[in-house]
Amino acid sequence: MGTLNDPTSPVRLLQPPRFGDDRGWFSETYSERHHAEIGIATRFVQDNQSFSAASGTVRGLHFQRPPHAQAKLVRCLRGSIMDYAVDLRCGSPTYGGYVSAKLTAGGGEQLYVPVGFGHGFITLEPDVEVAYKVSDFYAPECEGGVIWNDPTIAIDWPLEALSPALSQKDLLLPKLTDLTSPFMYDGHLLGPLLPA
Repeated sequence: MGTLNDPTSPVRLLQPPRFGDDRGWFSETYSERHHAEIGIATRFVQDNQSFSAASGTVRGLHFQRPPHAQAKLVRCLRGSIMDYAVDLRCGSPTYGGYVSAKLTAGGGEQLYVPVGFGHGFITLEPDVEVAYKVSDFYAPECEGGVIWNDPTIAIDWPLEALSPALSQKDLLLPKLTDLTSPFMYDGHLLGPLLPA
């Protein structure tokens, strides 16, 4: 598996290689051993999958609070998304900052989002499927998030329509200025991701 960014950054863009022939291709999409070799020691316990019918569907910006905080490993199984990780670690020099990467079924890119970051994505076409591994089980009492269009974070969502498709729950998420983050800065600076 390859990595496409600074290996000291907490958020990582990964590019598992594909081995093809006239039948198609094969890819090892996850290897605990390889992740440990590149400094990702997260153990994943649950796989999730979502389907979004409409282009311009926004899911996020989500996290789970301790004691059930989740790291995520995200990939797109069908279609394409723009994926975002927002720094929510109190005391971080990049608190409220974000990185983003385009994840496509055709390219097989993956985004590793560690604990301490909000996560969200927007679908770039209709009928998109996204799969992600998480490091702790779903705990509804620990759910949290920040509103998708928060003015402090100021994500420039690639919206073709005037308004995105959002869940009622996501429309009620607080602004960053109203959030008491449960995460602390761990000394690892958020670095830029290189384009895939």
